[in-house]
Amino acid sequence: MSKIESVTVRDSLSLSLTVGAYGIAFGAASVANGFSVLQSCLLSLLTFSGASQFAVIGVLGAGGSALSGIATASLLGFRNGLYGVIMAPRLKVKGFKRVVAAQLTIDESTGIALGAEKRNDDAMRHGFWLTGIGVFVFWNLFTLAGALGAQAMGDTRAWGLDAAVPAAFLGLVWPRLENNRDRALACASVVFAIAMTPILPAGLPIIATAFIAIAVGLRR
Repeated sequence: MSKIESVTVRDSLSLSLTVGAYGIAFGAASVANGFSVLQSCLLSLLTFSGASQFAVIGVLGAGGSALSGIATASLLGFRNGLYGVIMAPRLKVKGFKRVVAAQLTIDESTGIALGAEKRNDDAMRHGFWLTGIGVFVFWNLFTLAGALGAQAMGDTRAWGLDAAVPAAFLGLVWPRLENNRDRALACASVVFAIAMTPILPAGLPIIATAFIAIAVGLRR
Protein backbone atom coordinates (compact mmCIF):
# COMPACT_ATOMS: atom_id res chain seq x y z
CA MET A 1 0.00 0.00 0.00
CA SER A 2 1.43 3.36 -1.04
CA LYS A 3 1.70 6.33 1.30
CA ILE A 4 -1.15 8.10 -0.51
CA GLU A 5 -3.38 5.05 -0.15
CA SER A 6 -2.54 4.60 3.54
CA VAL A 7 -3.37 8.25 4.27
CA THR A 8 -6.72 7.90 2.48
CA VAL A 9 -7.55 4.70 4.35
CA ARG A 10 -6.55 6.26 7.68
CA ASP A 11 -8.68 9.36 7.14
CA SER A 12 -11.66 7.38 5.87
CA LEU A 13 -11.75 4.76 8.61
CA SER A 14 -11.10 7.17 11.47
CA LEU A 15 -13.95 9.42 10.34
CA SER A 16 -16.25 6.47 9.60
CA LEU A 17 -15.88 5.01 13.07
CA THR A 18 -16.25 8.37 14.81
CA VAL A 19 -19.37 9.38 12.90
CA GLY A 20 -20.81 5.88 12.91
CA ALA A 21 -20.56 5.68 16.70
CA TYR A 22 -22.92 8.66 16.86
CA GLY A 23 -25.60 6.25 15.66
CA ILE A 24 -25.91 5.14 19.29
CA ALA A 25 -27.41 8.55 20.11
CA PHE A 26 -29.86 8.23 17.24
CA GLY A 27 -30.95 4.70 18.16
CA ALA A 28 -31.51 5.69 21.79
CA ALA A 29 -33.30 8.93 20.91
CA SER A 30 -35.49 7.19 18.36
CA VAL A 31 -36.76 4.66 20.89
CA ALA A 32 -37.17 7.45 23.45
CA ASN A 33 -39.45 9.24 20.97
CA GLY A 34 -41.73 6.26 20.51
CA PHE A 35 -40.17 4.41 17.57
CA SER A 36 -39.58 0.67 17.70
CA VAL A 37 -36.15 -0.92 17.29
CA LEU A 38 -37.11 -2.08 13.78
CA GLN A 39 -38.38 1.37 12.77
CA SER A 40 -35.20 2.98 14.10
CA CYS A 41 -33.00 0.57 12.15
CA LEU A 42 -35.01 1.03 8.95
CA LEU A 43 -34.64 4.81 9.23
CA SER A 44 -30.87 4.43 9.37
CA LEU A 45 -30.78 1.80 6.65
CA LEU A 46 -33.02 3.59 4.14
CA THR A 47 -32.72 7.30 4.97
CA PHE A 48 -29.04 7.29 5.99
CA SER A 49 -28.82 10.99 6.74
CA GLY A 50 -28.22 11.80 10.39
CA ALA A 51 -29.71 15.28 10.43
CA SER A 52 -32.81 14.16 8.52
CA GLN A 53 -33.29 11.14 10.78
CA PHE A 54 -33.09 13.24 13.93
CA ALA A 55 -35.58 15.65 12.35
CA VAL A 56 -38.10 12.87 11.70
CA ILE A 57 -38.01 11.45 15.23
CA GLY A 58 -37.93 14.92 16.77
CA VAL A 59 -41.00 16.18 14.91
CA LEU A 60 -43.05 12.99 15.24
CA GLY A 61 -41.97 12.50 18.83
CA ALA A 62 -43.25 16.01 19.63
CA GLY A 63 -46.64 15.15 18.16
CA GLY A 64 -46.13 16.62 14.71
CA SER A 65 -47.66 15.13 11.58
CA ALA A 66 -45.85 12.76 9.24
CA LEU A 67 -45.98 15.47 6.57
CA SER A 68 -44.17 17.93 8.83
CA GLY A 69 -41.54 15.34 9.64
CA ILE A 70 -40.99 14.50 5.98
CA ALA A 71 -40.82 18.18 5.00
CA THR A 72 -38.27 18.99 7.70
CA ALA A 73 -36.15 15.95 6.85
CA SER A 74 -36.29 16.79 3.13
CA LEU A 75 -35.08 20.34 3.73
CA LEU A 76 -32.13 19.06 5.74
CA GLY A 77 -31.37 16.33 3.21
CA PHE A 78 -31.48 18.65 0.19
CA ARG A 79 -27.77 19.30 0.52
CA ASN A 80 -27.04 15.65 -0.32
CA GLY A 81 -28.56 16.25 -3.75
CA LEU A 82 -26.16 19.14 -4.24
CA TYR A 83 -23.28 16.88 -3.22
CA GLY A 84 -24.45 14.45 -5.88
CA VAL A 85 -24.14 17.15 -8.54
CA ILE A 86 -20.54 17.70 -7.44
CA MET A 87 -19.56 14.04 -7.14
CA ALA A 88 -21.31 12.50 -10.18
CA PRO A 89 -18.82 13.80 -12.80
CA ARG A 90 -15.93 12.80 -10.54
CA LEU A 91 -17.02 9.24 -9.78
CA LYS A 92 -18.33 8.48 -13.29
CA VAL A 93 -20.37 5.45 -12.19
CA LYS A 94 -23.32 3.87 -14.01
CA GLY A 95 -26.12 1.40 -13.39
CA PHE A 96 -26.55 -0.13 -9.95
CA LYS A 97 -23.23 1.31 -8.77
CA ARG A 98 -24.65 4.78 -9.41
CA VAL A 99 -27.62 3.97 -7.14
CA VAL A 100 -25.25 2.80 -4.38
CA ALA A 101 -23.12 5.92 -4.81
CA ALA A 102 -26.20 8.12 -4.45
CA GLN A 103 -27.06 6.43 -1.13
CA LEU A 104 -23.50 6.91 0.13
CA THR A 105 -23.24 10.58 -0.89
CA ILE A 106 -23.23 12.32 2.49
CA ASP A 107 -21.24 15.07 4.23
CA GLU A 108 -18.42 12.77 5.27
CA SER A 109 -17.88 10.83 2.02
CA THR A 110 -17.99 14.03 -0.02
CA GLY A 111 -15.63 15.86 2.35
CA ILE A 112 -13.03 13.07 2.39
CA ALA A 113 -13.25 12.64 -1.39
CA LEU A 114 -12.78 16.32 -2.17
CA GLY A 115 -9.95 16.55 0.37
CA ALA A 116 -8.17 13.56 -1.22
CA GLU A 117 -8.66 14.90 -4.75
CA LYS A 118 -5.57 17.08 -4.38
CA ARG A 119 -3.50 13.88 -4.12
CA ASN A 120 -4.94 12.15 -7.20
CA ASP A 121 -8.21 10.91 -8.70
CA ASP A 122 -7.75 7.37 -7.38
CA ALA A 123 -7.38 8.69 -3.82
CA MET A 124 -10.53 10.75 -4.32
CA ARG A 125 -12.57 7.74 -5.44
CA HIS A 126 -11.12 5.44 -2.77
CA GLY A 127 -11.83 8.07 -0.12
CA PHE A 128 -15.44 8.37 -1.22
CA TRP A 129 -16.17 4.64 -1.24
CA LEU A 130 -14.25 3.78 1.92
CA THR A 131 -15.85 6.60 3.89
CA GLY A 132 -19.36 6.09 2.53
CA ILE A 133 -19.37 2.34 3.14
CA GLY A 134 -17.63 2.71 6.49
CA VAL A 135 -20.10 5.26 7.83
CA PHE A 136 -23.03 3.22 6.50
CA VAL A 137 -21.88 0.03 8.23
CA PHE A 138 -20.93 1.64 11.55
CA TRP A 139 -23.97 3.97 11.62
CA ASN A 140 -26.38 1.06 11.20
CA LEU A 141 -24.60 -1.18 13.70
CA PHE A 142 -24.50 1.53 16.35
CA THR A 143 -28.11 2.51 15.66
CA LEU A 144 -29.11 -1.05 16.51
CA ALA A 145 -26.95 -1.00 19.65
CA GLY A 146 -28.44 2.32 20.79
CA ALA A 147 -32.01 1.23 20.10
CA LEU A 148 -31.58 -2.08 21.93
CA GLY A 149 -29.87 -0.35 24.84
CA ALA A 150 -32.64 2.23 25.14
CA GLN A 151 -35.29 -0.48 24.99
CA ALA A 152 -33.56 -2.39 27.77
CA MET A 153 -33.68 0.73 29.98
CA GLY A 154 -37.48 0.58 30.16
CA ASP A 155 -39.00 4.06 30.46
CA THR A 156 -36.44 6.03 28.45
CA ARG A 157 -38.05 9.35 29.43
CA ALA A 158 -36.72 8.84 32.96
CA TRP A 159 -33.19 8.89 31.56
CA GLY A 160 -33.68 12.19 29.74
CA LEU A 161 -32.90 10.69 26.32
CA ASP A 162 -35.42 13.03 24.70
CA ALA A 163 -32.72 15.69 25.07
CA ALA A 164 -30.56 13.74 22.60
CA VAL A 165 -32.42 15.19 19.62
CA PRO A 166 -31.79 18.90 20.30
CA ALA A 167 -28.27 18.05 21.51
CA ALA A 168 -27.63 16.21 18.24
CA PHE A 169 -28.83 19.14 16.17
CA LEU A 170 -26.61 21.50 18.16
CA GLY A 171 -23.64 19.20 17.58
CA LEU A 172 -24.34 19.12 13.83
CA VAL A 173 -24.85 22.87 13.46
CA TRP A 174 -22.25 24.31 15.82
CA PRO A 175 -19.10 23.45 13.78
CA ARG A 176 -20.67 25.19 10.75
CA LEU A 177 -21.11 28.55 12.53
CA GLU A 178 -17.78 29.90 11.35
CA ASN A 179 -18.41 33.66 11.69
CA ASN A 180 -20.57 36.16 13.57
CA ARG A 181 -23.06 36.41 10.71
CA ASP A 182 -23.72 32.66 10.84
CA ARG A 183 -24.08 32.79 14.62
CA ALA A 184 -26.50 35.72 14.41
CA LEU A 185 -28.60 33.84 11.83
CA ALA A 186 -28.67 30.76 14.08
CA CYS A 187 -29.74 32.82 17.10
CA ALA A 188 -32.45 34.57 15.11
CA SER A 189 -33.76 31.20 13.92
CA VAL A 190 -33.83 29.86 17.48
CA VAL A 191 -35.76 32.89 18.75
CA PHE A 192 -38.21 32.69 15.84
CA ALA A 193 -38.77 28.93 16.31
CA ILE A 194 -39.43 29.36 20.04
CA ALA A 195 -41.83 32.25 19.37
CA MET A 196 -43.76 30.20 16.80
CA THR A 197 -43.94 27.01 18.89
CA PRO A 198 -47.17 28.01 20.74
CA ILE A 199 -48.75 29.13 17.45
CA LEU A 200 -47.79 26.57 14.80
CA PRO A 201 -48.19 22.75 14.88
CA ALA A 202 -45.14 20.70 15.91
CA GLY A 203 -42.49 20.63 13.21
CA LEU A 204 -43.60 23.74 11.35
CA PRO A 205 -41.57 26.23 13.45
CA ILE A 206 -38.39 24.45 12.32
CA ILE A 207 -39.50 24.51 8.68
CA ALA A 208 -40.42 28.20 8.98
CA THR A 209 -36.87 29.11 10.02
CA ALA A 210 -35.72 28.05 6.54
CA PHE A 211 -37.34 31.20 5.18
CA ILE A 212 -35.08 33.31 7.41
CA ALA A 213 -32.02 31.62 5.89
CA ILE A 214 -33.44 32.13 2.37
CA ALA A 215 -34.08 35.81 3.05
CA VAL A 216 -30.55 36.33 4.38
CA GLY A 217 -29.08 34.41 1.45
CA LEU A 218 -30.98 36.48 -1.12
CA ARG A 219 -29.89 39.70 0.58
CA ARG A 220 -26.26 38.59 0.48
